[in-house]
Parts: sequence; structure tokens; C-alpha cells
Amino acid sequence: MRTFLLSASMIAMMSSATAYAQVGPAEAPATAAQKTPQSSQNPVDATDPNAIPGDTDAPGDIVITAERRSTSLQRTGVAASVLTGEDLIRKSVNTVEQLQFSTPSLTVNTSGQANSFNIRGIGKSEISSSVGVGVVTYRDGVPVFPGYFQSEPYYDIQSVEVLRGPQGTFAGGNATGGAVFITETNPTFDSVKGFATAQYGNYNQVKAQGAINLPLSDTLAIRLATNLEKRDTFFTVTGPWSGNPGNLNSISGRASLLWQPDSHLRLLVKGDYNKIIVGGYPNSPAYFGSAAAPTLNTSDPFTVGSNTFLSGQDEFGRISANLSYTFDSGLMIRSISAFQKGTLQETIDADGTATANNTFQDFANEHIWSQEVNIISPDTGRFTWLLGGFYQFDKYEFPVGNGYVSLAPTGVVRSLRIEGTNPHTATAAFGQIGYKLTDALQVTLGGRWSRTTSRNDVNYPIELFLGALPTFKTTLVQHDFDASNNVDGKLALNWTVNPDHFVYAFVATGTKAGGLNGANLFGVTPRGFVPEKVTDYELGWKGTLLNGHLRTQLGGYYNVYRKFQVLIVDPATPNFTSIFNVTRPTKLYGLEASAQGSFGNFLFDFSTSISHSELGQFFARDPRKGTTGACDAVNGPASATGCINLGGRRQPYAPQFTLSAGAQYAIPVAEGITLTPRLDYAHISAVWGTLFQAPELGDYLKARNIVNAQLTIDNGTWSVAGFSTNLTDQHYIGSLNGIRRLAAAPRQYGIRVSTKF
Repeated sequence: MRTFLLSASMIAMMSSATAYAQVGPAEAPATAAQKTPQSSQNPVDATDPNAIPGDTDAPGDIVITAERRSTSLQRTGVAASVLTGEDLIRKSVNTVEQLQFSTPSLTVNTSGQANSFNIRGIGKSEISSSVGVGVVTYRDGVPVFPGYFQSEPYYDIQSVEVLRGPQGTFAGGNATGGAVFITETNPTFDSVKGFATAQYGNYNQVKAQGAINLPLSDTLAIRLATNLEKRDTFFTVTGPWSGNPGNLNSISGRASLLWQPDSHLRLLVKGDYNKIIVGGYPNSPAYFGSAAAPTLNTSDPFTVGSNTFLSGQDEFGRISANLSYTFDSGLMIRSISAFQKGTLQETIDADGTATANNTFQDFANEHIWSQEVNIISPDTGRFTWLLGGFYQFDKYEFPVGNGYVSLAPTGVVRSLRIEGTNPHTATAAFGQIGYKLTDALQVTLGGRWSRTTSRNDVNYPIELFLGALPTFKTTLVQHDFDASNNVDGKLALNWTVNPDHFVYAFVATGTKAGGLNGANLFGVTPRGFVPEKVTDYELGWKGTLLNGHLRTQLGGYYNVYRKFQVLIVDPATPNFTSIFNVTRPTKLYGLEASAQGSFGNFLFDFSTSISHSELGQFFARDPRKGTTGACDAVNGPASATGCINLGGRRQPYAPQFTLSAGAQYAIPVAEGITLTPRLDYAHISAVWGTLFQAPELGDYLKARNIVNAQLTIDNGTWSVAGFSTNLTDQHYIGSLNGIRRLAAAPRQYGIRVSTKF
């Protein structure tokens, strides 16, 4: 979890590279290429509380489960994108990082074993486990690891829902930027069935995955699924420890059990296991020399130098139980319980060169217990409601000997360790009510009370070399506690103009928890940081046109972002960095539009966003540069050396423009056989990697233009597909971490053979 309690000025380092995995579909890939979305004229039957995406008999509906009910996307007042298992294959969405190329306003910047997930510029821009996430990811209703262990492959997935804007009045975790709901394919009682896939690609990529559904009786069924992958490194590494860092070796498995003895009781139990060995995270510096006189690094990000042994491994798993009981009246009581455990290990070259010996080792365990309870009203009548409670205990453990830095020959820090625990808790009660003023007009009101805590019980053994002076040793001890209470809400108006047009408007708030900074060498009490809050105003329209062949979504938002958490030089202790709150509001606003079309054998989809962000005024010094003297965050002054007024600047990783478009056409070539070419294009405009927006230090990240292509021949049972992601082989910087450049994936291509049974 990085040295989340330590100063970024003492150690500005994280890890790079990405684990890549091919999607396993709800059905076999054999049918995914030529299947067409159906008309969405008929809304989903939301009276079935156990419905999941794909269960509805209503032809052509896109189903969304974000509000703990199964409802039609075209009749739900939320900005969202929904990708089915077939969509994931069509659009080559194989990892969490690739979601950004299919969803407006979304960026995912992977930094090795962690990522920064942002929607509309809100989420997480600091790679630190002290900072919570603004975009919560759920798997089968369970909020998963916050920001880490995100390399879990997409296989045997039923659907992925990406929700934009604050979430929290109807589900477990609080979210300021949005939420991602991943539904894994569930067992069914109908028949023995499944799929198998084998794939070979460049970089000697070998992949195998599959699933089998086994009904044991009319009331009990299990489903088993697995994903295996090996791949050579993307990087050319020079230096004493060149080797092959970045090689991927991944194994994942899942077992699901569904027991439904009658129409009232339903129990779904799932166990997931993942072991992902990446062989290290090669990286390169954003600039050479000092920050005062830098030389920008313009070399290929896949050619790097290293004199440090590199390694990296994530091993993590999850057990969840979803138990529900539905009364004859339609009232449902549901419990979602989960335990998750992850172990992270990595060794990285902190400066990305073969000159200075700069090594960091990290080893940490994370345990999460979570429990959510829902009481959900029937969907009949004018009045509907939902009540819920949520509790999560999240504990980081840093064993003795964890964390080591060696800077030679001229570095100051010889070794620095972090040993101890950092537990977090989140407790919440939430609810939402809806009332139909008329058959077409509904008003909803939701509220959430939450309490979050953070505790540091940590020792920091430190050994320093101060030039030629003798070795200095000390141990910093921290026993700090922080807690905060927050109230959030949502007020919405939903208007069904007619069966083909739906309009919604709402105002909602969301909160991201505060926390604690680590101890420092200056004897100053560690500075805590308070929760940040977003108030979101939205207006949207969803239309079903051309006799159901075209679905459209259009929306606008205006966000006021208060107490934004940033990592800056602490005004109280120059030369030391800490997480700090921006005192004045930040504003973000924009437009989003998307469409999905189905015209016989021709399918297309399109989405775009235009956004603007303005940081609230505050002053700070760039931690990469030397800092002396006072620089008050509120008042400056800007005249002080290096004291910069950052007010009005764009949020990090907040693109002003995104666009994605894809199309395919199924060509009949013989009886029962189709040939389907598909092409997808995505553009994400240039972003800034930091608030300091210093292009000479590598802060400017150029626009991404990603082209994916597939050609699939299919007979309904077997399919063979040739595919390529990043077809033009754009080499670009995916994210920054301190002074390090982290490369995104280059072109990958190969052949995939699939069958279903």
C-alpha cells in the first residue's frame, strides 16, 4: 500500500505496469460478436428482487442494479454506462484500465499495484492508502479493495455498470465521483452449460479461460470459472538487473453456489482467488537532473534503465454471501456479507535509472470485513422505499522489516521502514423513498449518515547518512486516531414524458473520508485532513427512438467540490509533504452524451463528454523542488519563492474532452456462419498529472488515441477471432507517480478460439 504514512518528499515512488486479462463472457465468445442488442421498448420487471442483468424477459432492456433493484437504464435517473459480457468482448475491455476507452468522463491511471480511478476529475489522484477512493468498485454488491488489488481480471462477467456522480443513498460505500458495479455470472438451474477459450498473442501471451454451470437439483446449482494467463514483458530493460521484469503470470478462479429452495429464499455464495505475479514494474524518470534545471525525458517509455532487482506480486481473495428473503407482499430483506484478504509484495527501482542505487521494498497485508443489510419495498403502488445499513473494517498490516530505501552514493536516506497497523472503519445508515405524484412524475428523497475512523499504530525505524557525518538512527512512533461524522442526501425528480422519453433532475452530495498523515522528522504533530464533499446538480434526458433501434442518453452536471484533498508541502514544516485540504471550493461542470444503435446486423455505440474544472484558490510549493520559508495555503504570498497560487487550475487526470465510438456488421457467409468485423476508437484529451502543471517536469500527459479491431467468424457454437488492442501502437505515459513515468500498454494482437456447450 505504498509508504502511505511517509512523506512524499522523502520517498516519491510507486509502481508501474498492468496485468492484462481477457474477458470471459456471460455466454461463450462464440456468440458475442454477432449478437445484437434488442429493442428497449419494454421496461424490466423490477418486481423480481432477485433479478440480475440478463435475467429479465423484457426484450432488449439494458438493466441496471445500482439502486439495489433491477431497473431499466432508460427509466433510471442516473448518469450511467452499462456494458454486458458480450459488450466487453466486442469492445476489447479486458482490464479495469480499459474501461476509460468505453465510458465518458472516466480515467483510470494504473501505477503498478494501485490505480487512480477518476470520474469527472473526482476520485483518487494520490497513490496513498491514507486517501480514500471517490469511485467505489463493487463485485456482486461487495465494495472491494479501495485503490489496490485492482488487477483482478475480467472473466465470466455478466455486466459492468459505471455510474457517474455521487452515490450513497442506496448502497454500501459512500462515493463522491461515482461507482462501478461488476456482476459476475451466476449459476442457473436450467442445464449443464459453459464455455472455453484459448488465446495466443504477441509478447508470447498465452491465455485459457472457461466456466461450467452445474445444476445439482431444481434448487441448487454451482458454477466454476477460471482464468490463466502468461505474457512476456512489454519493456526493454538495461542495467545490472535487466532480466525480464514485467513478465506476467496470472491465475484466477471462482466458485459460485446458488440455493433457492422456493420463491422466497435465495442464497448466493461466491469465492474468488487471484494470484498475479508481474515480475516487477519497470519505469523511467519524467526528467533528468534537478527540478530547478530539468531535462525532459522524451525517450520511449518502454526502454528503461534499472540497477535494482524488480519483483511484484498480488495475492488476494474474497468470500461473499448474498442472502435475501422476499415476502408474498414483495417486501425483501437482504444481507450482503464479505471477507477479503490481500497480500502485496514489490521491489522497485525508485528513480528508474541504472545510475543511482535507489531501491524500495514493500510488503503489506490488507483485511476487509464488510456487512450490508437492505430492506426494500415492493415496486407496486405509488410509494417505494429502501432502508440500509453498512459496516466495513479495513486493516493494513506492515510486518517488521517492511520498507527499505537505499540512496547511493550521494543520497541522504539510507533506510526507512514502516512497521505496524493502520485500521479504518466505515459505518453508515442510508435510505431512499420515492413517490409518484402522477403516473408520469416521481419525486425521490434519499439520505445517508456515516461515520469513518482511521488509526495509525506504526513505528518508523530510520537510519540516516548526513553527508560524511556518522550514521544517525532513530525510531518515530505514532499512535493517532481520527474520526468524522457526515450527512449526505439526494433529491430527484423523474418524469416519464411518454414510453420513449424520460427526463430527470437531481441534487446530491457525497463524501470522501478524512484521515491521518504520518509522523515526520521535524517534531511537529502530524496534520490530519478532513473529509471532502461534492455537491452535484444534474439534468438528463434518455430517449428510445426509431422503434426501439436507437437508445440515447444526454446529461449535464455542475459540481461544487469542497475540502479537496491534495498532497502538498506542509506549510508548517517546509521540505515535508502531507495531505492537505483545499479551503476554497473547486468547481467542475460538463456535458455527457451516449447512444447505442441496433439495425439488423449493424451495431454501433457512441459516447462523449466535455468538461471543465477550476481548482479553488490555495497556495502550495511543488514538493519536487526545494522549499524554504513560509507559504500559507490560504494567503500565500505568491511573492514568496516557489509559493504558487494554484487557484483556477484544472484537476489532475480530468480530460476536457473524451470520445469513444464503435461499430460492427455481421456478414452472413454460409448457412449459420457469420463474419463480423468490428472497429473501436477512443480519444481522451491531454491531462495534467499534477496540480503544478509543470511541462518541463513531465506533468503534461498527451492525448490518447486508441484503436481496437476484431474480425470474428462464428457458427453459433465455435468462433475464431483475430484481435488487436491499441492497433496503432501508441506509446504513451499512462500516469505519473512522483518523478516516475508509468507507461500504458502498447499494441497487443493475437487469435482467440472459443466454444460454448
